Amino acid sequence: MVRPLHPMEVFLQPGDYFFADRGTRIRTVLGSCVSMTFWHPELRVGGMCHYLLPTRSDERRTGDWPVPNGRFADEAMALLLKQMARVGAPHRDYQVKLFGGGNMFPGSAARIGAQNVRAARHLVKHYGFRCIAEHLGGIGHRNVIFEVWSGEVWVRHCDLLPALSQDPVNRRLG
Repeated sequence: MVRPLHPMEVFLQPGDYFFADRGTRIRTVLGSCVSMTFWHPELRVGGMCHYLLPTRSDERRTGDWPVPNGRFADEAMALLLKQMARVGAPHRDYQVKLFGGGNMFPGSAARIGAQNVRAARHLVKHYGFRCIAEHLGGIGHRNVIFEVWSGEVWVRHCDLLPALSQDPVNRRLG
């Protein structure tokens, strides 16, 4: 797994997704949102999404569903599945890692992070992916870096309640 001399750097905003080859590093920052990374270890291609909500409400246009949107877990998955299909390898050959879903408002009734986590786990199971790592839930935000050439994901978790945790945690998830 040779690191590219000048990797392409991609930063995902909420609602973005990106699929790339081994010359790419994908980054994002998550609060209650969730990112799913997909990596093919033999082809060294992969993708990542950053979704805000589990699914779209029953919003419709006259007679048609709206265009798929990466802001929603199920639609982000559909968009990434299309990218995987273009590569030609079965999607079940990809390794999946899940991140985010933090509680950004401790003490409030809002639990969107937990809903996003449930959606990610459901989609992984539904499509028959193999989840090999996750860093989900808790309180606070995460910085996530996915190196497509190696499949490694780096996570820095910053707790919103410093009294409950010492320092931000840096972890490499294989």
